Amino acid sequence: IFGDMALTVVFSLLASLGVALFFIPMLASRQFGNIPTGQASDKPISYFLTFKSIKMLKSSLTKLIKEYRNSPAYRKILLLLISPLLLAYVLIHFLIYLIMEILGKLFTLIILVAGGFLKILVFIFKKIFSGPVKFLLSNFEKGFLKVYHFYPKVIDWALTNKTTVIALAVVPFLIVIFIILPNLGSELIPEVHQGEFYVELTLPVGTPVENTVEQIEPIEQFIQENKDVQKIATVAGIDLTKVSDREVGEHTAIVTTTLKPSRNPIRTEDRVIREIRQELQNTVGVNFKISRPVLFSFKTPIEIEVKGYNLQQLARISRETVSVISEVEGIYDVKSTLQTGNPEVQIVYNRDRLAYYGLNILDVANLVRNKVRGDIASQFKEEDRRIDIRVKVRESDKETLEKLRRINVSPSSEIPIFLESVAEITIKEGPSEIRRINQQRSAVIMANIAGRDLFSASSEIFQKLRSLDWPADFSFEITGQNKEMEVSLGSLRLALILAIFMVYIVMASQFESFLHPFVILFSVPLALIGVAIVLFVLGIPLNIMVFLGLIMLAGIVVNNAIVLVDYINQLRHKGLSKVDAIRQAGQARLRPILMTSLTTILGLLPMAIGLGDGSEIRTPMAITVIAGLISATLLTLVVIPTVYSLFERGE
Repeated sequence: IFGDMALTVVFSLLASLGVALFFIPMLASRQFGNIPTGQASDKPISYFLTFKSIKMLKSSLTKLIKEYRNSPAYRKILLLLISPLLLAYVLIHFLIYLIMEILGKLFTLIILVAGGFLKILVFIFKKIFSGPVKFLLSNFEKGFLKVYHFYPKVIDWALTNKTTVIALAVVPFLIVIFIILPNLGSELIPEVHQGEFYVELTLPVGTPVENTVEQIEPIEQFIQENKDVQKIATVAGIDLTKVSDREVGEHTAIVTTTLKPSRNPIRTEDRVIREIRQELQNTVGVNFKISRPVLFSFKTPIEIEVKGYNLQQLARISRETVSVISEVEGIYDVKSTLQTGNPEVQIVYNRDRLAYYGLNILDVANLVRNKVRGDIASQFKEEDRRIDIRVKVRESDKETLEKLRRINVSPSSEIPIFLESVAEITIKEGPSEIRRINQQRSAVIMANIAGRDLFSASSEIFQKLRSLDWPADFSFEITGQNKEMEVSLGSLRLALILAIFMVYIVMASQFESFLHPFVILFSVPLALIGVAIVLFVLGIPLNIMVFLGLIMLAGIVVNNAIVLVDYINQLRHKGLSKVDAIRQAGQARLRPILMTSLTTILGLLPMAIGLGDGSEIRTPMAITVIAGLISATLLTLVVIPTVYSLFERGE
């Protein structure tokens, strides 16, 4: 509350100061403008040194004394009686007036000092920047005039060497399509660095939560001692109030790590994660996975679904898959959902022995289950509650495997028949889970990617998995973000084609021609040349944000060509020849085209630099638009006039 009040007061004072600074010249002219020569320097000083409240105090006291002297005797007595009140009133009035006068003079002084300081700053700013700005503007104008006078020569050369110009545009476009774009790679969405990540630790199944906490304490200490780590928060075990699709239990823990603010958070985060990975790889008996908080509910970058019915073979193949994937460069934190299961007692009944003793397998199984787990014999009623009464053998009679074997499965016969006589009792490992995907038993292997794009990693994993010896009824499928990427990029390709088609329809209706919009659309592949080259140089793979930038370019880059072709048509309607119209239109529209492109490029430049949190999402789109616009602008000024002269046969 006090903070909000302080902010309100500060903003109010700033607003008042701004208004006062605006009216300072007017007030100064009215206050000191009519001062005779030789007295102007004394007026401001006398204003600050003269206090009307003191004069008012003297006047009030003098008036009271005169009133006392000129009053009759009874009135003098009355004035003497109320004199303390009168003096108190005069003093309070004096103090209030004095305080207000001091505050007014102080506020006036602050305004005058601030105005003078502001005037000095403006003067310094002009002296510092006026020279460079004038130099920049004059040189920019000189440079533009050189380009303005040189551009018609470029148009004449392009119209004379049409084949060369078309080849210079087509050859880079083919190189981009068949060489650069296939090597760009692709991903679903750029990974966002927020200065926070999760370290998921998994110990052997069956580890009590107390032991889990003890074993992860050295890991917590190692992470906390890192100089770039601000704080950590650990959750060990499982929260029964939440539903999770991860493998959680008393043997798992999650360490949430928050890093300190730094100038380069991406590099800092990558370094800390690399150090933690190196430490955890040397820790025996602990599986780990490092993940970052995501802005969208996407799946793990790499997910392989291994499908098959036999659980033993499924576990074996999933282990082989984990081993193969771990060898791929750039793949980290490989983990399978099919982990080690809990130990369990398995009872396999011998049907021949049961038949020999005249026993039914269903009756024997129910009897063993009731003795071990218990059977509800009745219910105990307490008011409106019903409590089950469960009957089972004593804990001491089933606490070991030998005592389980001695359970009597034929209590009604004279000679007891023990469980070990009709069944084989062993301790084996049960499955950790039975997961079904599309009605098929499956195991999912998950992994993260670092230092490479999703498409190339998925392709290499696919080739390595094909080389494994797969049983006849087993198969695999690469899903996760790879599948989402294929669906998303396919939809965005369709959206890009639809955007180009709609731009063509709008231009055809406005030009009332099918030929001129076709000429204008040549600027779209020209933009793709610049986009592909810049993305390849900067190492940015194709993703959703890049395709959004391409869709934006489909409507932006045609603007320059529209301006140029439309003015060519206007000049031709006025009677100019085709070549003269192209030359004059190019020279006349050069400045508007450069202005339009530069404003868009400079407006997107802060986004392309990557300032602020979450810049990894915005930067690819901005770079795509800037690169495409620069490429399309430069090539449009040369290629579009050439294409227009080729397709427009009339002179």
